[in-house]
Amino acid sequence: MASIFRTPGYIPLRRIHLIQTITIICTSLEAAGSLYAAWVAHSPSLLAFGGDSAIELLSAIVVLWEFNVNAENDRAATRAARVAGTLLFALAIYVVLISVMTLLGHDIPRSTYLGIATLAAAAVIMPWLSQEKRKLSAVTGSAALKADAVQSGLCAYFSLIALTGLAVTAAWHVRWADPIAALVATPLILWEGKETIQGKSCGCH
Repeated sequence: MASIFRTPGYIPLRRIHLIQTITIICTSLEAAGSLYAAWVAHSPSLLAFGGDSAIELLSAIVVLWEFNVNAENDRAATRAARVAGTLLFALAIYVVLISVMTLLGHDIPRSTYLGIATLAAAAVIMPWLSQEKRKLSAVTGSAALKADAVQSGLCAYFSLIALTGLAVTAAWHVRWADPIAALVATPLILWEGKETIQGKSCGCH
């Protein structure tokens, strides 16, 4: 694996395609599983995670398309980054509203083992994907790939926060644990939105 990084100017397209394909599969399952579980369990944290995963899926598709045409289309990549960043900001506002309504008693979150399993899988897979994308962005200088690495890394932190909220809800039936976890994760969504919009080519590690 290390050999793909030895040749200056070499773009490891096959490795990029593989990593982005894995990302698309994983984020598709994450989004579907967490959003369904959020609907069944009335979980703000899963709603936030599922929405974030859906936007991350969009980013992964854009990066894969970018390297399928063997060249960066800067204008299209910048436009896609702005759209994804704007959606993340909108998601953060929506999550805050839902969380506050839940804390005020308008809904009662329930435990969900599907949600817990989805978050646990993301906490294991996403750090590895983020690390691989950072290596590849250093080789290619791709701003889109770097932003996608940031999203995968934040997704891992996000999953741990949401998982804590769900675990507390399941173990001790604490109603406020889930919406508080969603509110704690909201700054990550905002940071991810900023990084996605302002992503720059990576020339480091």
